[in-house]
Amino acid sequence: MFRQTLTDYTNRKKAKYKIYGIIGATLTLILPFFLMLTNQDDHLKGDQSFCPIKMLTGFPCPSCGITKSVVYFYQGDVITSISYHILGPAVVFFCVFTIVLLLIELKTNKDYFNQYLYSKKTAYGLAIFIGIYHIVRLFYFIQEHSFSEILKETIWK
Repeated sequence: MFRQTLTDYTNRKKAKYKIYGIIGATLTLILPFFLMLTNQDDHLKGDQSFCPIKMLTGFPCPSCGITKSVVYFYQGDVITSISYHILGPAVVFFCVFTIVLLLIELKTNKDYFNQYLYSKKTAYGLAIFIGIYHIVRLFYFIQEHSFSEILKETIWK
């Protein structure tokens, strides 16, 4: 009896987190889509970012450009999408994959790919990739922008 109750509790808790994952992935896909529909390219033309790190320092953070990248990906401009952030299209595919996977896991009450998705090797590999990518982006950003241009993108103008 106790073991069955504990199993039910664990399954409900896992289901709750899977639903949160589905909601998060769905919002990640929907928000750039509505931004694309409502702003008619105004969000893409302006240089000002909503990133708090960029607003404080003038330098992009590791995730700067992903929203614009996803918007351009939705518009079908993959080259421009990748130019804003190389992981923009990957975010779209990963979110779709996550939604489908979590819905299947909720339906079948089984876990799939946990050894890959919750692996330290995967996390470290992704962190190293993002770190190297960010350093390269910063290098090019500093080469292409003067100090006054960088300062213009901050709140300290």
